[in-house]
Amino acid sequence: MAFAGTPAVAATLLQAVLESSHRVIGVYTQPDRPAGRGRKLRPGPVKTVAEQAGIPVLQPPRFDDQACRDLRALDADVMLVYAYGLLLPGLALTIPRLGCINVHASLLPRWRGAAPVQRAILAGDTRTGICIMRMVEALDAGPVLYREACKIPPGETAVTLHARLADLAGARIGRVLDALAQNRLVPEPQAGRGITYAKKVDKSEAVIDWSESASLIARKVRAFNDWPVAYTWLGEHRVRVWEAHVAPGDTAQAPGTVLDARAGIEVATGAGILGVTALQLPGARCLPARDFLNAHDLQGRCFRSGMPG
Repeated sequence: MAFAGTPAVAATLLQAVLESSHRVIGVYTQPDRPAGRGRKLRPGPVKTVAEQAGIPVLQPPRFDDQACRDLRALDADVMLVYAYGLLLPGLALTIPRLGCINVHASLLPRWRGAAPVQRAILAGDTRTGICIMRMVEALDAGPVLYREACKIPPGETAVTLHARLADLAGARIGRVLDALAQNRLVPEPQAGRGITYAKKVDKSEAVIDWSESASLIARKVRAFNDWPVAYTWLGEHRVRVWEAHVAPGDTAQAPGTVLDARAGIEVATGAGILGVTALQLPGARCLPARDFLNAHDLQGRCFRSGMPG
């Protein structure tokens, strides 16, 4: 089989496949990206796992005709795709004998698209799951071969939920591939109702609007942990907020006003109070609220949604 994926969650799935009875003969992943202070090219997690296992790695910038020819040359029975980041053309979907299958981190047809985990948290969903589906040209619209639901507990971040779903997919993928090879799976067409789309997250969404409710801001903080990370302004400093929750009580103070800065940080919002528990100044490491307050007096100060003008 062939595998296509790029980030750490995809590497988790690739490792699970490597530990199964199925043989991976080629891996597609996105080109190396510059990272760190030196901006040197750094391989992604999937490439690292593949190279450690001695598997050939292909990194086309686009899945073009040459990429399709390379896939045909692999002569793979199936191609497994998870968080690859490049669109596969219709031709690619027809090349493996058993087609291309995709692991998607939602309960389709809810949250088709690029950011199902973040959108589920932002929307306040209490359950999600994985769907393993046969790929078609329409976005995440293929028939589902396997689905499994799980809860989204309070306090779940995008990082922790991505990891849980990747572990779940890894625990199930071996038997799904076995059933696919033995023609024992019954494809389930997706429902025509309840379709929602999870558009790609944009950095501009990460700014905290203190006129919004505390519950919405808390969901934004969790959804954007660890990218792009929700942020606000304190004077001339952009402050990243890594952890927050809805605090008990209410207030008539202006949104963004720091109400309490003793043992923790409580901030007025458009509806309710937000408790900030971990935050980070530029060039510094993320600190628990208590440690942050040891160095910064916030009593009576006000967080802003935009840079001071």
